[in-house]
Amino acid sequence: MVARRTSIPLGPLLGSWLAPSRFTKSRRRRKQPAAWLLLLIVVLFVFFRVFVHQNPFDRSTEPWHEGTYMVERVVDGDTLKLTNGETVRLMGIDSPETVKPQSPVEPFGEEAAAFTRRLVQNNSFQVRLSFDSQRRDKYGRLLAYVWAGEYFLNEELVRAGLARVETQYSYSPLMKERLILAETEAKAQHRGIWSLSNSDK
Repeated sequence: MVARRTSIPLGPLLGSWLAPSRFTKSRRRRKQPAAWLLLLIVVLFVFFRVFVHQNPFDRSTEPWHEGTYMVERVVDGDTLKLTNGETVRLMGIDSPETVKPQSPVEPFGEEAAAFTRRLVQNNSFQVRLSFDSQRRDKYGRLLAYVWAGEYFLNEELVRAGLARVETQYSYSPLMKERLILAETEAKAQHRGIWSLSNSDK
């Protein structure tokens, strides 16, 4: 008697083994929302960097670097106009006013402007700017430490008695100390504004 072979249908078994299980499908469905969320985060990050943090139309975020710039004119003792249109205010000092609207020219204001103009002109109207943590004041002017050749304008104006130190603002403690020392010297020598009586200052 010959035993009959019994054929086992492998199709259904292999089909169920090869086909993705419900568990695998559910994992894929879970991965899709995560991928979309990641893509959204990347897009928002790029948008923030390009259009918010580095907005090319926002002058306050322009990357001003230390370097040499050309001066178009000296506005007064502590203010310069650059050839690129920017106005620079010397950081940490205040010279007597000469061009303030509806205000008289203050004592030694003209001398302060002439002092700055002479140092800038002697250096072919080139100045080197360096910056502190605050780059602009409330009027949009650049705040800078300014050198005309070997002369540190901020300090030289104070030493000559043609500017006061602004100690109320936050800037480099080392620079503030340097300016205060120059002012102490000017006071001791009764230079410029420190030669005036208290009623004239």
